[in-house]
Amino acid sequence: MLSPQWMRRFPWLLVAAVLFLVAAGWAGMARCEALGAGQRLMARQAVWTFMAAAAACAAALIPYRVLGRWSYGLLTAAICLLLLVYLFPPINGARRWIRVGSVGFQPSELTKLAYVLGLAWYLRYRETHRRLIGLLGPLVLTLVPVVLILREPDLGTAAVFLPVLFVMLFAAGARRRDLAKLVAAGLVSLPLLWTQMTAEQRSRVTALWDQAGPGEVATDAAYHLRQAKQVLALGGLWGSAVTGAVVQDPAAYHLPAAHSDFVLCVLGERFGLIGVGVLLALYGVVSWQGLAVAQAAREPFGRLLATGLIAVIAVQVLINAAMTVGLMPITGLSLPLVSYGGSGLVVQGIGVGLLVNIALRPGYELGRDPFCYATAQGSKVRRPAR
Repeated sequence: MLSPQWMRRFPWLLVAAVLFLVAAGWAGMARCEALGAGQRLMARQAVWTFMAAAAACAAALIPYRVLGRWSYGLLTAAICLLLLVYLFPPINGARRWIRVGSVGFQPSELTKLAYVLGLAWYLRYRETHRRLIGLLGPLVLTLVPVVLILREPDLGTAAVFLPVLFVMLFAAGARRRDLAKLVAAGLVSLPLLWTQMTAEQRSRVTALWDQAGPGEVATDAAYHLRQAKQVLALGGLWGSAVTGAVVQDPAAYHLPAAHSDFVLCVLGERFGLIGVGVLLALYGVVSWQGLAVAQAAREPFGRLLATGLIAVIAVQVLINAAMTVGLMPITGLSLPLVSYGGSGLVVQGIGVGLLVNIALRPGYELGRDPFCYATAQGSKVRRPAR
């Protein structure tokens, strides 16, 4: 049972927003079933939601600093799993899954969590990242999983890592001019990235400049984007759940990967622009509360870990929302806590559990000297009286 002190620290608003997002995901699965996108989506999502809840509870109970000591090992294991996917046959032309019988697992989802843990542990007491040359270590730590994930190929997941690196370096105290140089170097290296992309990935980028207008026929590369915008537009302001408006042409609702990558479009069709606005506002609450947890943490690892976990969610939301309206290439990136899928939802549940963990343990725990905490230099500082 939680003590009164832990009850006060518990991030109730964060957890409530997460539960509403998961409920929105169930509503999206119900609409996908009604539109014929798949059967038993809700039943499977319910199983994964239960697994994600169990994982979140486990992640909240184990002191997060214990996980920090395992962070390098977890990241190494995650990278090994990224290599292991090449031993399994490709699915739809991509090697992203490890399958044992009917059960599949996507290692790149676990890698995002392990990466944030490892980077937060690496940066917690270091001063080297405050110089430009000191950014080389975190950059190499980032590029290893990025290159492996790009080779699967999975451009969407790979695109998450560099913005998260930038946010965590900023939170760790890296100088702005050094971060600007890092961004400039990334922009200069874009031609190299282009040479490493597959023909399909390149077509998704060029499709941004070849978007079909009303009444025009979309090219093969732009078909997904055209259908995504069309389904989203069918909802109007209030959505079909309120207006009851239905288009008689079934082809108007046809949207590949509607239950995963384009679930935002399905929810927009069902609940309209108002519903999409509420959904994005819930993500805003999650980000705000997560940053509040980071700000309240009184030791650097917890602060950096919370910042990184929220950065992963925020970056995924921005990329997913932007690609559905044609502002970014379609990269195959799911919407956190809402899209259909077991690997992503369970790992995101662990992330939420870690945020709760950090909120409950902001830096002072009983030990030999319960009223002191260690500083970066190893000395002890007495906690001020309240």
